[in-house]
Amino acid sequence: MSNPVFFPGGASVSLDDIAALAGISLPEDADGRRTFATVAPLETAGPGDLAYMDNPRYGDALAATAAGACLVSQRYADRVPAGTVALITREPYRVFAQVLARLYPAAVRPQALFSATGVSPGAVVHPDARLESGVAVDPGAVIGAGAEIGSGTLIGANAVIGTGVRIGRDCAIGAGAVLSHTLVGNRVIVHPGASIGQDGFGFAMSARGHLKVPQVGRVIIQDDVEIGANTTIDRGASRDTIIGEGTKIDNLVQIGHNVVIGRHCVIVAHVGISGSTTLGDFVVMGGQSGSVGHVHIGSGAQVAAGTGITTDIPPGAVWGGAPARPIKDWLREVAWLKRMVAGRHANRRQEGRQDGKDDGGAPV
Repeated sequence: MSNPVFFPGGASVSLDDIAALAGISLPEDADGRRTFATVAPLETAGPGDLAYMDNPRYGDALAATAAGACLVSQRYADRVPAGTVALITREPYRVFAQVLARLYPAAVRPQALFSATGVSPGAVVHPDARLESGVAVDPGAVIGAGAEIGSGTLIGANAVIGTGVRIGRDCAIGAGAVLSHTLVGNRVIVHPGASIGQDGFGFAMSARGHLKVPQVGRVIIQDDVEIGANTTIDRGASRDTIIGEGTKIDNLVQIGHNVVIGRHCVIVAHVGISGSTTLGDFVVMGGQSGSVGHVHIGSGAQVAAGTGITTDIPPGAVWGGAPARPIKDWLREVAWLKRMVAGRHANRRQEGRQDGKDDGGAPV
């Protein structure tokens, strides 16, 4: 069986190019014309590879690397071997990402499976849909009446774009994704299997049964948002569900109706956000955390993985635990509980030794 390379090289960047991206100066003895076409981890990198390092756990790997050049912060620069060009920058990982985008542009967003532009055979586009030039539609995709799609956008295989949906320019809608009742900005990436704009979970509950409440709002996704595979975002009940610009949402996230997420938030896998919750800008929610409905998480707040949010969180706060509380309080409680358990075990062991002596040393 062959061993395919899904992101073959071809492009290259020079040390001068990398320095320009990072806004730094090269070491005096570095040849700015030297080029790199591949990247690699510190452990396996060779003289033709570019690597990066910004985590103290990899200090030994940095000291032993054979990489031709390494992006590194000033803190670890003295551990770069003599044969490796040290590219000292405050943000090594961010610059590394920029270099990767230059070397492997096809990895930046999903690519068309069939044709770079145009409607592929097997796709179904309603006559009333409007597609700008440069749109690519893969086989099996369905685009409904009145939908509008901007130039440079890809609609993946078997994706469904509902009636009246608007999608901006240079977007990528992954295979099998379903969008309805949704307005999408520019440069948005929706990964395969995501479902956006379906009914919110709204019922008038009573002892006589649960009456469905029609969900008549929309989902609004602003520019530069990325939405992970199999994530679901419900449309609003009577107002819109909104995802702010630059927000990044991981795989398998559930966002309920009427939720408003601010700009540049990070929502990690398995998060569940209940209806009518509001997040400010630059909020981070760790994996498997979740909120009840109608709470507010202030701008800049960070929520630890597994946290259960039952009340508002102030701006800039760091909370954890279930129910959620300030991280220092939670960690203090965890440490106290650990000490209590350890003390109880120690007491039991001591009691066991005493009982053993009373019984002539027989095990307890």
